[in-house]
Amino acid sequence: MTLEALVAKACRFVTAFNRWVAMAASALVVAMVAMICYEVVVRYAFDAPTVWAIELARLLLGPYFLLVGPYILHLGGHVNVDIFYARLPRRWAGALDVMVIPIIIYFAVMLLIYSGPLAVASYEAGETSTSAWNPIVWPAKFALPVAVALLLAQALVEWARAIARALGREDPCPPPEPEERQA
Repeated sequence: MTLEALVAKACRFVTAFNRWVAMAASALVVAMVAMICYEVVVRYAFDAPTVWAIELARLLLGPYFLLVGPYILHLGGHVNVDIFYARLPRRWAGALDVMVIPIIIYFAVMLLIYSGPLAVASYEAGETSTSAWNPIVWPAKFALPVAVALLLAQALVEWARAIARALGREDPCPPPEPEERQA
């Protein structure tokens, strides 16, 4: 197997896994909407508010945003200066990405180094929130190192893609066409 074939295979695996994680995390949105709707109905129709709905929605919102981030990186959905970037030739845009993506990789590594021990400490301490409901919070805290590890893997893949573009080679793992993104 050639190096290019290996890179393409790794790219497809990481991207497919991150897409699956993003789709699974999207189920959290459905759960949050259901909880908030339930809270609104019981609060205003029955004058019986819950102590858990809003806090649980908050605990799910952070992991949702974190876990969809790696796949959004592949789709090119993060902040970008499109007016400048879109006018560059393909190779120049790839060369620019070759220089910019290591910044993402650096911050991902730093976040992973510092967030992992905090999540473990939260688990070991059995950390809970300070609300009346008092749920455990370590699952939400573990979302950060997990999501950052996935982001790091996707950033490495995007860096390989950028190198291929900068060298004028075929993209080993192009993002889906806009109509395919809806699936």
